[in-house]
Amino acid sequence: MAEQTHVLFVEDDDVIREATQLALERDGFAVTAMPDGLAGLEAFRADRPDIALLDVMVPGLDGVSLCRRIRDESTVPVIMLSARADSIDVVLGLEAGADDYVTKPFDGAVLVARIRAVLRRFGHAGGHGGAAAGAEDDSAADGGVLHFGDLEIDTVGMEVHRGGAPVALTPTEMRLLLEFSSAPGTVLSRDKLLERVWDYGWGGDTRVVDVHVQRLRTKVGQDRIETVRGFGYKLKA
Repeated sequence: MAEQTHVLFVEDDDVIREATQLALERDGFAVTAMPDGLAGLEAFRADRPDIALLDVMVPGLDGVSLCRRIRDESTVPVIMLSARADSIDVVLGLEAGADDYVTKPFDGAVLVARIRAVLRRFGHAGGHGGAAAGAEDDSAADGGVLHFGDLEIDTVGMEVHRGGAPVALTPTEMRLLLEFSSAPGTVLSRDKLLERVWDYGWGGDTRVVDVHVQRLRTKVGQDRIETVRGFGYKLKA
C-alpha cells in the first residue's frame, strides 16, 4: 500500500477543523490538525508533513507568520486558507512563501483538487518536460545548463546560480523559472502560467502569478523578467 500523504492543518474553528480533517481522511490523507499557530509550528517540526494548510487568522502565531517560519526551514508546499477572496491577507500569505490559497467557505472536493495539484507539481518539479527544449543557442545551453546573463539554470540538477552564487528557490519558483527559460523572449500570459505551473484546469486568481513573479525577481534579478502590460511576462534572453 502506498504511503499516505501527511497534511498539517492549522485552523482555530472547531467545526471547520474537524469536518475538514474527516473529509481529507476519507480521501486517503493522514491529517494532523492543530487549533493555533504555535501548536502548528511544533507539529510541523515534529512530524515534517508533506503539505501544510494554514488558516490566515489563527491565534498564537497567525497563519502568515507561521508560513514564514515554515519557509525559513523547509520548501514543503503551503496552501493558505482565507475567509475573503479580496483580503490583503491573501497577498501577504503568498509573499510569505505560500504556494497557493483557497477561499473559505470551500468545497471539500475543490480543496482536495488543489492539494493534489500542488503535490503533483512538487513531486514532478525535477522532471518538468520541455524546460530546456525551447532554449536558443545564444542562451548557451550546455548539458541542461542554461545561461541568461549572470543567471545560470541547471535544468537537470535543479540548481540556479546568479553571478556564481547559489539561488535558493522554492519548487514553485523553480517551476516558474523553468517555464520562462523554456521560451526566453516569449510573452507568457498569466492564465498560461496558471495552467502550466499551478496545474489549474480552471480559471484562477492571477495574483498568485504576480506575487510569485515578484518573489522570483528578487532572487534572479529585477530586470531579468519583464512585464509586458496587458499580456503577461517574459524572460529577457
